[in-house]
Amino acid sequence: MGKSRKTVQIGILIAVLIIGGYAIGSTLFGAGNTLLKEGSKPPDFKLADLEGNQQQLSDYAGKAVVVNFWGTFCPPCVKEMPEFERQYLKWKDQGLIVLAINLSEDTLTVNNFVRRFDLHYPILRDMNRKTERSYGLKSYPTTFFIKPDGSIMEIMVGGMTEVEIDERIERLLKL
Repeated sequence: MGKSRKTVQIGILIAVLIIGGYAIGSTLFGAGNTLLKEGSKPPDFKLADLEGNQQQLSDYAGKAVVVNFWGTFCPPCVKEMPEFERQYLKWKDQGLIVLAINLSEDTLTVNNFVRRFDLHYPILRDMNRKTERSYGLKSYPTTFFIKPDGSIMEIMVGGMTEVEIDERIERLLKL
């Protein structure tokens, strides 16, 4: 009886190790996650803005869209937000859409930040980080420049200067 019990225990241990290893590997290396790259179509999302209105990326089909993932805890994000505001005001009459997706911070923090920097473009809330995961984010800020045909023109990981943002938007609007 002792040998049989030990064999079963070893079998269970091996199964747990294999399943655990797979789960850890999937999490760390994004198994099953689609890798987004230039030319690919970004996943659609449906997120609430600060007023509670639902917005989807597909609502902006046919338009040049900048999707920026950010957080108030991220110094390069904080630096970029007012720069995106200036670019949004500069280019919005030519059809530019800027969607800033906050990474699940509390409402008070986000609202205070938006008021402090007087931001006018839509701030969306990714409360469960589902959109962040579907886009395969690894660091912040990450910005997707999406062409009017719905494909990704460029993905920028890390902070950008206002000049860099302006150059990309100008190129995006010419497509």
